[in-house]
Amino acid sequence: MPTLQRKRPPLPGWFKTRLPEAGSETQTLIHTTTSARSLHTVCEEAKCPNRTTCWSQGTATFMVAGKSCTRNCRFCSVDHQHAPPPPDPGEPLQLASAISALKLDYAVITVVNRDDLFDGGASHYRACLEAVHRLSPATGLELLGSDLAGDETALASLLDGAPLKVFAHNIETVERLTPNIRDPKASFAVSLRILEAAKELRPDLLTKSSLMVGLGETQADVEHALRALRKAGVDLLTIGQYLAPTPTHYPVLSFPPPEQFESWKTLALELGFRAVASGPFIRSSYRAGELYRTATEER
Repeated sequence: MPTLQRKRPPLPGWFKTRLPEAGSETQTLIHTTTSARSLHTVCEEAKCPNRTTCWSQGTATFMVAGKSCTRNCRFCSVDHQHAPPPPDPGEPLQLASAISALKLDYAVITVVNRDDLFDGGASHYRACLEAVHRLSPATGLELLGSDLAGDETALASLLDGAPLKVFAHNIETVERLTPNIRDPKASFAVSLRILEAAKELRPDLLTKSSLMVGLGETQADVEHALRALRKAGVDLLTIGQYLAPTPTHYPVLSFPPPEQFESWKTLALELGFRAVASGPFIRSSYRAGELYRTATEER
């Protein structure tokens, strides 16, 4: 599909934030701990403006199964390869060691798509979860997983008895725009079904998804997505502004104002989501531990 040639709207005056200081003690500790183990935090890789806020609350997000994804979504800056190197068998222990050293209260483990593997990477993701839990049994764990190409057998092997608080999978965008923005291997329907199946397999888990806006969606599109997620039993939701990583990625088409994000949050809560984070600077793992606690306290 040809790249859209459209100039990005100017940044609104309210779309400003102070990036975390590079030399902060917390940032230095996490950077040195993960670098020594050849690990990567999404917080640093994506230069997330919220990383110091999350880290100060004892939460961090790690990416496992390699640095290359087998999908090539138009919004994402992660490297793309048809056949990446196999996952590092030593990664689960290294990840567990880092989380133990950092004494994290809550950790999010996110993954790249591994369509090249027989189980979509499920066994490696499971090994990471179990290794972390062995060394840090008090750390709450959230897995931001792939759709496993719709393989519900692989999903069952991943979730059965896994030491998890939250299973997350992002729909990323509204259904109408999915073919334009996500890789052809991804679909809105498969993403919804994976979330629904996770709830069926593990009713004790909270499920979570995330929606980017500013891609050309309408109010009706967003409402449809929220209702579809609730129908699939999703408990937690984040909504944030899309920002194109480079000029060759899908363009930003709009900057919804803060009051629009508040309106979407109100609607989501009315629909029955347990907890919602919605705002221009929100990312899918934003204050993940706090969002989980909010949902469980309400229960």
